[in-house]
Amino acid sequence: MIDETVAEIRDMQTHSSSVVAIKAAEALRELLERDFPSVEEYVRDLERNSQALKRAQPSHATLFTTQAQIRRAIDEADPTDVAEAKDATERAIEAVVEQVETGKQQAARNAADSLDDGDVVLTHDYSSTVLEALELAAVDGCHLEVYVTEARPRYLGRKTARTLAGIDRIEPHLLVDSACGEVLPECDRVVVGMDCIVEETFYNRVGTFPIAATAAELAVPLTVVGSSAKIIQDGGFEFQNEFRPASEVMLEPSDGFDIQNPAYDATPVRLVDSVITDEGTVSP
Repeated sequence: MIDETVAEIRDMQTHSSSVVAIKAAEALRELLERDFPSVEEYVRDLERNSQALKRAQPSHATLFTTQAQIRRAIDEADPTDVAEAKDATERAIEAVVEQVETGKQQAARNAADSLDDGDVVLTHDYSSTVLEALELAAVDGCHLEVYVTEARPRYLGRKTARTLAGIDRIEPHLLVDSACGEVLPECDRVVVGMDCIVEETFYNRVGTFPIAATAAELAVPLTVVGSSAKIIQDGGFEFQNEFRPASEVMLEPSDGFDIQNPAYDATPVRLVDSVITDEGTVSP
């Protein structure tokens, strides 16, 4: 089952990192049904399977942090027998799943509280956490004008715009990525989700860096919203970009030239004005 989950996670290119992290954590429950001659054997098998799950999506920081939390919980429990090790594992899995599920919701709530009535916002790509924050702010009574970039080449921004169009008090506008400089002078802030923040670098859907640089030039503050599980400061995680099919960029044959289609880009944290997570707001 764990091997099947590894293969499934490897193919989950369009799912949020929280969905992937929860699926990986739940997959470790299979070990609770197996027999082991010693705690050492159990821990060794847990580590092997956890590493395989992390390798399935090496760019997902939430997957990395939650698997590390489960493994650390076993070490801290210092079990004397296999039954104790399994109990510690089950508690750790439950804690991780709850943390991931509530972390996004609380981050969205905190971000919604930071928005004011009449704000003009620009957002990029499709972030369920940012969408929830905007909807919560609207439910609270805020009237918002939101510019949404298409997020080429997959055009996930169109999905964002369609979703926002169905929310009362939100007036959405869709524009191509390269037009951000045209509307940013009208914006009060940029609000985007995050794939992860690793030390001094903020990784997110490709196209974020140019928006961040343009916003900084125009003195428009950039706010990043996401679960605290996506922030890694103690090392051990190396972000690995994904390169998607060239057919997403151009269907015609590319005779004489190469097509590059990176999924993410890297933004220096110095261009980020605030990071809002389930734990509150910080200034990098």
